[in-house]
Amino acid sequence: MATVTTRGLNIAALSRRTGVAPDTLRKWEQRYAILQPERTPGGQRRYTERDVARVEWLRARLEEGYRIGEAAQLLGPSEDPAGKTAGDHVRAILAAAAEDDVAQVGLRLDQAFALYKLETVLEDVVEPVLREVGTRWEARELTVAQEHIVSQAVRARLGHVLGDARGGVRGTAVLACAPGERHELGLMSVAIALRNDGWQVAYIGADTPVADAAALASRISAAALGISVTVATRVEDLRKALRTAKIGDTRLVVGGAAASAAVAKTLGARYVGSGLTSIVRGFSTLAR
Repeated sequence: MATVTTRGLNIAALSRRTGVAPDTLRKWEQRYAILQPERTPGGQRRYTERDVARVEWLRARLEEGYRIGEAAQLLGPSEDPAGKTAGDHVRAILAAAAEDDVAQVGLRLDQAFALYKLETVLEDVVEPVLREVGTRWEARELTVAQEHIVSQAVRARLGHVLGDARGGVRGTAVLACAPGERHELGLMSVAIALRNDGWQVAYIGADTPVADAAALASRISAAALGISVTVATRVEDLRKALRTAKIGDTRLVVGGAAASAAVAKTLGARYVGSGLTSIVRGFSTLAR
């Protein structure tokens, strides 16, 4: 004999828990299917803690400026924000890329940015997604087109966040990729993390002449010039460019997949680690 659930919240109790009016809850349920109540033997709706979490998530998005339709689309009719982890989003993005589902890749990224703190999204979603996409591409488990689906979706969202300029209390940092270096998504994440930590960031981006980056850093009295190099063959190009660049009093920092403490030493630069937390902490010692 099947067990019938009789426990749970009625709509009045759900309203009291979430601060959302019963009429509004009914509209959300009918129009967007964001609530999935269970039924008592008498046919009455009973809402669970899962429904509470969903309503609270939606209310938080509305307070951030989302429209209800946009927020409901981000949440999805069958997602449970209280039960989702960053790893779940990583796996969903990778699965969507493997299926050439451009819309789902974007939706999952948007949902991650909406669900979690910025630091969490960068470290626990964006970083592992990009790392795993690169690994699968090298193993020929993903095509170039599928890799581009993910990288372009990430770039669009990071660019949107990075475009929200603000003043810095720690100082100014100039960030650029080494000459010939076009892998900039990791550097974009660093730029956002530093800005979130209180830096004013002058982000230059891919394939930047070192002399130009150094000149900019000097003109705006930047505390640090960060250069990203992810391809080992670009290290020598960077070394040659640094011989004629006028760095002045600006502290030079190098990072990226091809950087290390040993490489930094040969370049006369500082290496502050490979993870976002380490990088932000390292930059904080350069603040002025």
